[in-house]
Amino acid sequence: MTTATPMDDPTLAYYEDQAETFFAETVDVDMAPLYARLLAHIPPGGRILDAGCGSGRDALAFRRLGYAVTAFEASPTLARLATEHCGLSVEVRRFQEIDWEDRFDGIWACASLLHVPMAELPEVLGRLGRALKPDGVLYASFKYGVGEREHRGRRFTDLDEAGLDALIEAVPALAVVESWVTGDRRPGREGERWLNAVVARVANISSDCRQTNRLARCRVCP
Repeated sequence: MTTATPMDDPTLAYYEDQAETFFAETVDVDMAPLYARLLAHIPPGGRILDAGCGSGRDALAFRRLGYAVTAFEASPTLARLATEHCGLSVEVRRFQEIDWEDRFDGIWACASLLHVPMAELPEVLGRLGRALKPDGVLYASFKYGVGEREHRGRRFTDLDEAGLDALIEAVPALAVVESWVTGDRRPGREGERWLNAVVARVANISSDCRQTNRLARCRVCP
């Protein structure tokens, strides 16, 4: 697969151009309440992938909590800044290039999958699912809404609860554990809404669970 460059990916070009500003605006945002929703499903010291790590803020937080962290970021400049911040060697990689298998107890994709085109999300989620260990979990967040849009040089895929269910229905062996809506964690932007979700890789998913895609509704799986 050919790696995208800023010349053919306007969103990547945006982050390359705005890397230092984006880093400064996001590196100190308190995400602890959201960490807790993922970490409730991960064993102490487990392996976490920070997928699209941005400033490296969350990779550093997980590392300080004693987890074994791997991180990647599509923007080379942001990857360098994140490496300096979190003390990990942040890989330059896109979601479409993920090739790990059965490696992580948890994946953290905070405000990163939302830049993947809707048509590519099932394949990307399939890659993320394969990167999880059996019964591993993925946290993801999207701007709350419906459809795809461009905003100030970046493209976004917005999701609501129905959109999330439809998306996960297209991905074998993944199911939604829970989803919830929150305000933005950045000061002054609390009115912006986000759809948060914890999604699990399920090794032996039943047909009933496959129909609903939500483990909380399942009464068949052991």
